Amino acid sequence: MKLDLTVERVDVYAVALPTIRSFGVSGGSVAVAGHPSIRILTKVSGGGVHGWGEATPIPAWTYETAESIFTTISRYLAPAIIGLPIWQLDGVSRVFDRTINRGFSIGAPLAKSAVDVALHDLVGRALEVPLGVLWGQRRCEEVELAWIVSGQTPAEVAACVAEGLGEGYRAFKVKIGLHDERTDLDVVRAVRSEAPEAPLWVDANQAYSVDEALRIARKLEEFDVFAFEQPLPANDVAGQRRLRAASPLPVALDESLRHPSDLATFVKLDAIDVAVAKVQRSGGLTLSRRLCQLAEDCGVRLLGSGLTDSDVGLAASLHLFAAHGIGGPADLNGRQFISSPYADGITVRGGMARVPSGPGLGVEVDEKTVKELAIELWP
Repeated sequence: MKLDLTVERVDVYAVALPTIRSFGVSGGSVAVAGHPSIRILTKVSGGGVHGWGEATPIPAWTYETAESIFTTISRYLAPAIIGLPIWQLDGVSRVFDRTINRGFSIGAPLAKSAVDVALHDLVGRALEVPLGVLWGQRRCEEVELAWIVSGQTPAEVAACVAEGLGEGYRAFKVKIGLHDERTDLDVVRAVRSEAPEAPLWVDANQAYSVDEALRIARKLEEFDVFAFEQPLPANDVAGQRRLRAASPLPVALDESLRHPSDLATFVKLDAIDVAVAKVQRSGGLTLSRRLCQLAEDCGVRLLGSGLTDSDVGLAASLHLFAAHGIGGPADLNGRQFISSPYADGITVRGGMARVPSGPGLGVEVDEKTVKELAIELWP
């Protein structure tokens, strides 16, 4: 590797990817069958080498839209890193915080993640090593994936679970908070009935109050649920402490953990059982590695999750989880809901995803296809 390589160019593309099936969370729709799913792909180049990153705009989950991610990268983050050494990943993270202020926790994490991941891919390719070798940290070669049950009525659950089992999946994650409380519980009951031995956890995506979450947790206990993910609003720190003290189920935090300092707060307050690692939510691989290491050092269990990423984002998550031994089941559900016709390099078989072994992310991106899929965000 030439250590004097610097960032010379940043290209940003909004691409329309085929949607396989619909997907919703308590805040609203994530993917709609028959309508393309928009992803923001970022290419960072320097010294004849390039790397790719991805952002997944989900306004139903967080505040960043396709338009805001595109302009944040192209008008703010990209100009701020031109000329910086490609290997200075920690320095880039600090530049980002000066460019788009952190605020209470972290600012524009999805946009920052796309650039951070592209830089990691670029450095790995310049060195001709995969990210695990770059970090000196790779504890597993495969990650088990969970099949997602979202939005189904109890009557529809059997077909959904059967499809997952038919694809080789042996673990399930159920989105709740989409219906009334009784229907949510009936959906979980139906999943457990169809997959009586499967690892099972539920995700409420901030749908409940403390009292509602406690009532639901007590009822979920009979279904052998191993984690109750993000039942409360992300900023309800006091409520989370109260819930964790009384819940019969381990409480996992996702949206509450934007920055490693958020995890530190919940650890200090004894208000967390499980930390969810999610690359985009935490602004990329640099901060996600810090969060995962902090969780390990504090004895907090880690779960893996994503944002319905296409294959670039999927690869980034696989490398992060492999580095920290998060062998699954992980909610990396992109392959269940969208296609990635622009990329090659990831193998998923029987519900198991192989960690790529090529340089950088280990994903080969066909830029011609990216340009063919690219759309204008403004008429």
